[in-house]
Amino acid sequence: MYTRGMPFFIFQLQKMNKADLRKKYKNLRLELSEEEIEQLSLEIANRLLQLPIWEQEFYHLFLSIAEQKEIDTENVLHILQGKDKNVVLSKTNIQENKLDHFLLTDSSVIRKNRWNIPEPEGGIPIAPQQLDVVFVPLLAFDEHGHRIGYGKGFYDNFLSECKADVIKIGLSFFEAEPEFKEVFSSDIPLDYCVTPNKIYSFKY
Repeated sequence: MYTRGMPFFIFQLQKMNKADLRKKYKNLRLELSEEEIEQLSLEIANRLLQLPIWEQEFYHLFLSIAEQKEIDTENVLHILQGKDKNVVLSKTNIQENKLDHFLLTDSSVIRKNRWNIPEPEGGIPIAPQQLDVVFVPLLAFDEHGHRIGYGKGFYDNFLSECKADVIKIGLSFFEAEPEFKEVFSSDIPLDYCVTPNKIYSFKY
């Protein structure tokens, strides 16, 4: 509850729950122009090159939902392909509330699902335990490495299936919130988050 003498911006920060933060960052993304998204996405991809992650073998990448004004990961894909890495994509499995994972190859067929997520139709299956690096989509994150996604739980379930030392990297147009009010035991924190201006490291 707000009390007299408490700075209003602190009161606002304390009130922000996950639903509020989702709304805030969805609106912030909707304000970005296509040109801004293109430039900011390129800056994020270039900053990724500074991370000590490029000696790994299997890299899981999400393909962007253009309608949601997500980060364009095409630049990241080009980096991975240029380094001759194994790129793994996911397909949403609604029946089992999980993601299935497939190796990206020259013969892969990518189509948008009902939520406009570009996905492989199938292909060579890859187990989560095989993955070395996972690039994680998000709406917001905090200075402790906790992330807020769309609230469906697909990525939390997926990351819980990966090996303990998998490198989890969030990508964000915006900087970190100080701290989230709601953090649950099932929330898996990031190791890094990369923005156009900064690399956040949560590896202690």
